[in-house]
Amino acid sequence: MKEAIIGLIIPFLGTTLGAGMVFFVKKEIKPSIQKLLLGFASGVMIAASIWSLLIPAIDMAEEQNKIAWLPATVGFLLGMGFLLILDTIIPHLHNSTSNPEGVKSKLNRTTMLVFAVTLHNIPEGIAIGVVFAGALAGNMGISLAGALALSIGIAIQNFPEGAIISMPLKAEGNSRKKAFMYGALSGIVEPIAALVTILLTSIMVPVLPFLLAFAAGAMIYVVVEELIPESQKGNHSNIATIGVAVGFALMMILDVALG
Repeated sequence: MKEAIIGLIIPFLGTTLGAGMVFFVKKEIKPSIQKLLLGFASGVMIAASIWSLLIPAIDMAEEQNKIAWLPATVGFLLGMGFLLILDTIIPHLHNSTSNPEGVKSKLNRTTMLVFAVTLHNIPEGIAIGVVFAGALAGNMGISLAGALALSIGIAIQNFPEGAIISMPLKAEGNSRKKAFMYGALSGIVEPIAALVTILLTSIMVPVLPFLLAFAAGAMIYVVVEELIPESQKGNHSNIATIGVAVGFALMMILDVALG
């Protein structure tokens, strides 16, 4: 259980450390660097969805004498649908645009920027929670080392996400402390979502394959709907592609080496 607690905290620390860059970097992150970081985050999330979530979901379904592809397919589509609903309902705003998404609201720009990052963090928290739930349940084909690999991978990609939210907030006139606070708080949803998921899956072990695939679908939605489109806008989109390759390779190595 101690490893699980550490695993839940690690991604939040990644976001917090990234948000802390607002105290050390005076200017806003260059667009080319932002593209690289967005691409990197995309690569990490894609690899994590495959190696840490979908493949274990398929293997687990086989062990439970279920149709191997069915839980993975159903869970994946439900995860995509869940994020689609959240994306449609929650008012949020991305750095690269001035047009808010979600239902109309009177929330200020800062709050909606934070909501955008928080929306990204929900599926990551679910993914961490369901993987640790599987590891704690035992005999599920998921090791604690593999679960920690996922936490570390998400923490690494959370570092640039924390910086990407805090730096623009500072550039818009917020104090460094306030920008840091917003950046750090955007990541608190991850351990909360992870803990809730662990509590739920502990009483629903038979549906664990569905939940693993659900988390994968939610993460892929974020990548396809938000991260990749933002990283491909404007010039030098190839920088983002390089980031995807590096992030994917790093997460794959972590999962195979530690899992």
